[in-house]
Amino acid sequence: MKRRDFIRKSAQALGAATIATGLDRFNLMNAYAVRSAPTDYKALVCIFLNGGNDANNMIIPMDTTGYNNYSTARNTAGLAIPSASLLPISVPSMSNAPFGFHPNMSGLQILYNQQKLAVVPNMGPLIHPMTRQQYQNNSVPKPYQLFSHSDQVTQWQTSISNTRSQTGWGGRLSDRTQSFNGGTSFPMVTSIAGSNIFNFGMTTRPLAIASATTPLNQVLVLSGFGGGADEVARRNSMNLLRTVDRQNVLVQTTSDQTQQALDISLAFSSDPVLVTTFPNTTLGNQLKQVAKVIKLNQTAPQLNLERQIFFCSLGGFDNHQNQPTDQGNLFTQVSAAMKAFQDEMEVLALDSKVTAFTLSDFGRTLQPSGSGTAVGTDHGWGTHSLVMGGAVHGGNFYGVPGPNGTVFPTLVMGGANDTDTRGRWIPTTSVDQYGATLASWYGLSAQDVSYVFPLLGNFGSSNLGFMA
Repeated sequence: MKRRDFIRKSAQALGAATIATGLDRFNLMNAYAVRSAPTDYKALVCIFLNGGNDANNMIIPMDTTGYNNYSTARNTAGLAIPSASLLPISVPSMSNAPFGFHPNMSGLQILYNQQKLAVVPNMGPLIHPMTRQQYQNNSVPKPYQLFSHSDQVTQWQTSISNTRSQTGWGGRLSDRTQSFNGGTSFPMVTSIAGSNIFNFGMTTRPLAIASATTPLNQVLVLSGFGGGADEVARRNSMNLLRTVDRQNVLVQTTSDQTQQALDISLAFSSDPVLVTTFPNTTLGNQLKQVAKVIKLNQTAPQLNLERQIFFCSLGGFDNHQNQPTDQGNLFTQVSAAMKAFQDEMEVLALDSKVTAFTLSDFGRTLQPSGSGTAVGTDHGWGTHSLVMGGAVHGGNFYGVPGPNGTVFPTLVMGGANDTDTRGRWIPTTSVDQYGATLASWYGLSAQDVSYVFPLLGNFGSSNLGFMA
């Protein structure tokens, strides 16, 4: 094998991995004190709803005034969901106000009523808290490039809205908690959805693997290194090659990355069998693979990690037309996949150790665009996110109250929550507060919060209270 082919294959083996090990030369790896490893396992699973989920049709008020406001805005265009078909829930933090999930989200309704699912309404990227007046007179800085897909995706995944960032809050969280996993070469962050900025830190190198359509023991297979004499000789040559020129930091990094890939491949030498039947969908297969890695971590001595972060993604939420059908099908997929994942975590007795949560580009306008089969919605801002797991204080809504005194926006175009007259909600809860609440449960220390969420100090509360 030629050296350039060897390096190329090494890079492919880790997919989204970076060569951040080279930063150790600048002592960035030792920029903070190493904390002692915890003895309790915890994992975070990010589910990104790509394209901008219209949360206004995901969770809908069912009181007379709230539903009438919603229906008035959307019914004429054919976008409103009939109240009779909504899946009812109540919200203790809002005096048991009645709300309803989209009719295709029965699995999530069950989890909410079992207090295993919480809702964080009207959340989004912010630099400072902002009112409608401040938005319109530009007296408070706004996140850059509002309503832009790529920019808002980045801000949700980095939690930095005042400048561009090359690292995500999942990666930075890993930077500060990597010592929890001891000296293992297995990455803390694993993506089942390719390379995303959420996964990258200054020193964190994420692993990217295929979904469960590929057996776990086939995701990092190194071909051409079997038991034949020529294959053994090839392996010996490869091992020798990785001892050469290690004084060059880039060569050393590449060699170490290859060894990491080999170690991971060895750890993935089996394909765990799960009890729960997962839906054969994009998100179902991603979450199934996450469940397999989590189960393998409980038994494989090569892993034995105390902390893990996973990233999954489902596209198709950019619904400018045909929204009722397209979004409805996506909600069916989200609900069934998340319910199956929670069920499997309970089978593994890890439901209180694993927390899944959703992000999306942004919410969408309450005002429809088009009508009939062409009906959809345009880009908005604040949206509602879901948090699931046994450690979640479920069955309730959490966040920062807005002008109406509750965490849920008043669905009136041109009202106190709106940027203009189209129903683009100004978030009252920041991504930073949401992420910090999850990171605190994960084990992030108070002194490291500002590294992971540098804008958090601009907001009143760093913990929204939805985690045990």
